[in-house]
Amino acid sequence: MTDRRLPRSKTVSVVVPAPPEAVWAVLTDVTRVGEWSHEATGARWVQGDGPTAGNAFKGTNRLRWIRWSRPCTVVESVPGVRFAWTTNGGLAGDATRWSFELEAVPEGTRITETYQIEKMPRLLEAAVVRLMPTHLDRAAAMAGDLARLGDLAAR
Repeated sequence: MTDRRLPRSKTVSVVVPAPPEAVWAVLTDVTRVGEWSHEATGARWVQGDGPTAGNAFKGTNRLRWIRWSRPCTVVESVPGVRFAWTTNGGLAGDATRWSFELEAVPEGTRITETYQIEKMPRLLEAAVVRLMPTHLDRAAAMAGDLARLGDLAAR
């Protein structure tokens, strides 16, 4: 075991040169997440087919040689304003809420991304810290994701 702990939450904001409606369109098309995320490689709807609370998708991820997937349930969806889902780690026992807030600003849109770890067994946490030390501080990676999301939305 390690004494190092994952931060239980992190919030990052970036202003992008695209209107909230365009950012929303890219953000909520979960099949496009691999185009802008540093870690998520794709997703597909498994219940419903769009960004409505209660719908579910399965997301796939990769960090170096490590690959994993998580079922995700949309928990909040306010078009052009807020989109959030919770991951379900199944037997691993972890859960994280990811949320995105969109705010119109003169330069385009301020996107604010927050993650909140809701459940994280200590053994899994120790493995994540050891195998994925970049998860100890995800601010720069999250900011890069938001910038790429904004670039896609601006096209």
